[in-house]
Amino acid sequence: YQHYNLYKRNKINIIQFVFGPFQENTFVVSDDEGNVMVFDPGCYERFEEEELKAYLSEKQGKIRRLYNTHAHIDHVLGNAFVSNLIGTGLGLHELDVTTLQRVHQSAHLYGFEGYVPSPEPTFFVSHNELLQVGAMEAQVLFTPGHSPGHVVYYFEKEGFVINGDVLFRGSFGRTDLPGGNMEDLKNSIYNVLFSLPDDTVVYCGHGPSTTIGQEKKTNYILQF
Repeated sequence: YQHYNLYKRNKINIIQFVFGPFQENTFVVSDDEGNVMVFDPGCYERFEEEELKAYLSEKQGKIRRLYNTHAHIDHVLGNAFVSNLIGTGLGLHELDVTTLQRVHQSAHLYGFEGYVPSPEPTFFVSHNELLQVGAMEAQVLFTPGHSPGHVVYYFEKEGFVINGDVLFRGSFGRTDLPGGNMEDLKNSIYNVLFSLPDDTVVYCGHGPSTTIGQEKKTNYILQF
């Protein structure tokens, strides 16, 4: 794999692929049985799809799930590919369905002429829901602001969160896209993410990872 980082926390593997012109981080979280959770597949080019496919084909677990933190174009480019590849539906928050439906219209504006439209969600994820996949357990936390239905996936036992575009190292998600709202984003960061333990590792939708404690001390959002 050419563009990836691999992390291990307890018995959970986290692989981070960096895809596309947006340098979007796609995460695959798996347990030792080979069960997988795929988050925000941003693969679009054939070589990116092949890279992700090669990794997923090594995983022989029974349970395979696909989730989005939110439905902006860079996070859903590979939804159709991954859904077909692993034979599963899509989990998304209900309030981001409109965001997902807009992607097909805007794909050509971004130069993604070959975009295969994402499937519609087959199930909705909701605040405080616990997702059980093999040995993995993730809590869904509702974190709007960057988009209306943004959620993050918090793995409490392993001490990390798949955070999409809410928080970045030293920065935060933009709010100037349709459905964005700065007050909502501040609320999501201050009252939801900053309530997690300081040593929680934050895997971001773009750029390097960070920790909750580091961002509580230094993040630019604190000036607002």
